[in-house]
Amino acid sequence: MKNQPGGFTLIEIAIVLVIIGLLLGGVLKGQELITSAKIRNVANDFNGISAAYYTYQDRYRAMPGDDPNAKSRWTTSQSGDGNAVINGKFDASVTGDPTADQESNLLWQHLRLAGLVAGPTSAAGSGNQPQNAAGGISGVQSGPALGLNGLVICSTNLPGKVANAIDSQFDDGKPNSGQVRAEPQPAVGALLTTTPSTSPDAYVDDGSALYVVCKNM
Repeated sequence: MKNQPGGFTLIEIAIVLVIIGLLLGGVLKGQELITSAKIRNVANDFNGISAAYYTYQDRYRAMPGDDPNAKSRWTTSQSGDGNAVINGKFDASVTGDPTADQESNLLWQHLRLAGLVAGPTSAAGSGNQPQNAAGGISGVQSGPALGLNGLVICSTNLPGKVANAIDSQFDDGKPNSGQVRAEPQPAVGALLTTTPSTSPDAYVDDGSALYVVCKNM
């Protein structure tokens, strides 16, 4: 008489459940580490761009992008108009060499030619904004942007958890107040002039919501 095949014992089931739990814990921990790295990198971008901007200003007595003497300094560059305003949209797309009316892109060419920011300096790629850790870009424009005046740094494509952490690190954690403001991801090439009252009063962390976060330089 043949023995009937037996099922799993309680010990075997317990071992399988422990293994599944360990795998899930590892996945969740890995996701947490990835999110923490994104937050750290985006925060470093804000600080690094500010440092590069002020270093350029101290060195050349002009704003990068707006510098009226850039072409005489670097023959491969274009000069700004020297009016102390960064013309153009922070996320403007420029094909070829940026011109004076596209100073928000020209800014990156000036910073790269000065050796303050990594990236291409050739005419074909010098206008490209640097990519951030969330797959978006970092850009600069003159305000108003989300109620912020003066020179503003913006970072796009940030998940709710990352955006909230950045706001909390630099400011009050509220997207519609303080020196850090945010709004749901706008269309590419949109100049941010929205007033704070139309921005959300809290970040949504649902796995799909994305934000553009702006901070005063």
